[in-house]
Amino acid sequence: MRFGKIEYLNLLVFDVFIKHYKMSSNLKSMFFLKKSYPSKLNKDFLFRRIDAGFISSIAGIHSHRISKAYNVGIIANKEVWSVLVLPLELGDDYQSATSNALSKLLDLEGRVLIGNRALQYYHANRHKKCFIDMANVWHNKTGLPFIFGRVCVNGYTNFYGRLMLDFANRLGRGKACFKGIKIPHYIIMNSIRDIGISKGFALSYLKHIYYKIGYKERHSLDRFYRGLRLIGIKPPKRF
Repeated sequence: MRFGKIEYLNLLVFDVFIKHYKMSSNLKSMFFLKKSYPSKLNKDFLFRRIDAGFISSIAGIHSHRISKAYNVGIIANKEVWSVLVLPLELGDDYQSATSNALSKLLDLEGRVLIGNRALQYYHANRHKKCFIDMANVWHNKTGLPFIFGRVCVNGYTNFYGRLMLDFANRLGRGKACFKGIKIPHYIIMNSIRDIGISKGFALSYLKHIYYKIGYKERHSLDRFYRGLRLIGIKPPKRF
């Protein structure tokens, strides 16, 4: 079994869940072996180098259509802080196909910056407002949250289905919270050391992220996919 996981702070809650989940040490270890940035995991998933993972929304279109995508993802609650456009610069971010596509769909000009690097930039420049939060623009335009990634599967559907259901149940009710999962102090401190942000800022950031996909989230995905078709952006493929 091979699981692909985005190596960003936004999945810290899932990491803690896995660490405390009742399964063998060997099974747990496979959740931390294949860590990378989104566009790399997209390729690994499409070439079946991994059985499942948090896959970029744009690469999960086929899984969405054939019901091999679970109702667990990485969702922004109005703002995200870690997916930005820097208007005074130019260029896509090689780490994310979804964010690059979203910037074109929203007709935003500037350099796309995602993940921990974007979070670091936001933290350092949050009082200057020299950036655009893409999730905020999407919400202002549609009134909907944005789903940046979703758990998709190639195999072991029964195992991953039970796991994701347990994860969703453990989170409890509500969106901007993860009250069912407590993040230990030492884990969050280890996670933010290389990013260069404070614990308080990290916890505030995580409150903008939630993971359970419901009706509004699926509607948002459908709007995103429809928008991509209208402007001619195609999802990643194997060849």
